[in-house]
Amino acid sequence: MKKLITCLLAAMGLTPACSQQLFEEADVKAFTELTKSENVVIVDVRTAEEYAEDHLLGAINIDMKRRDFIENIQKSVTADKTVAVYCRTGRRSHEASIRIGSMGYKCVNLLGGILAWKEAGLPVTPGKFETDILKTKSGKEVKIHALVHASIRIDYDGKEIMIDPVRELGGRAIDYTTMPRADYLLVTHEHRDHFDLDAIRILSGEQTRVITNKRCADMLGLGEVMANGDKKQIAPDITVEAVPAYNTTEGRTQFHPKGRDNGYVLTIDGLRIYVAGDTEDIPEMAEIKDIDVAFLPCNQPYTMTLEQAANAAKTLKPTILFPYHYNNTPVLALRKMLRGENIKVLIRQYR
Repeated sequence: MKKLITCLLAAMGLTPACSQQLFEEADVKAFTELTKSENVVIVDVRTAEEYAEDHLLGAINIDMKRRDFIENIQKSVTADKTVAVYCRTGRRSHEASIRIGSMGYKCVNLLGGILAWKEAGLPVTPGKFETDILKTKSGKEVKIHALVHASIRIDYDGKEIMIDPVRELGGRAIDYTTMPRADYLLVTHEHRDHFDLDAIRILSGEQTRVITNKRCADMLGLGEVMANGDKKQIAPDITVEAVPAYNTTEGRTQFHPKGRDNGYVLTIDGLRIYVAGDTEDIPEMAEIKDIDVAFLPCNQPYTMTLEQAANAAKTLKPTILFPYHYNNTPVLALRKMLRGENIKVLIRQYR
């Protein structure tokens, strides 16, 4: 019977460990399925510094090398929960699992640790986000947090603005449960790297105003629709304008047809921020004036080539340019291409 149980566990990717079977070990596939349960607490037993670099979505950090490790486990995890443990390679978490299992918890250790997790192409969430602090015309702070790809968080004067929030993309996962609810949530279009229904639900509260194009509003069943050319005063000191975003190159126009998607211009206490959405360097950019900060997408064939992005920047003349939505495009080249244009090119984690 014992041999039969062991075989069944192995078929599931779960194996009893050798240390008096105080815990089980799981490969990446089994660990992934396990952590989907609400009855599981994911514990990263690495140092706080390692955890800050990246970690599994939803994991809490309890350093197994600390003297109060057991005490912190007891404070953080109730006895009815399963503890899913990992470290860098699986060695420290193996030792931690023995200690946790000896306390009577059901415990499962991730074989190969977070390295195996990443090698399998599964997402991790960065512990820190790059943040730029800008000043409005009256001297108030606007904090721009680089999340991932096209997802931007802006906080200003106690207000939270989220643009195209997406939870998982390109090997990174964003834990929006750790962030404040959005006051204003803007969506440019329905592609999955911009539109994530679950992220929108997590970030939405009773006071959240969701602003989208018509396609996204229809998919959500809610939201304030803005079409190209519309302008809204969403707060006494904040306005939002919906501007065109589309492809022009032959063979690409099906990706983002003209008139469907939005870019947005936010004016926050006089500071003008242009978030282009998925677009090429379209003629309408010449009509967008007095831009302080521009977010321009750079991942051909879906949006702009580097040459198109440089041309758009020369048209818009922002003080600061954030290349975003760039995947593997070598956006550092924009600094050389825009030399002498008096445009500061800031490269952040918008891969």
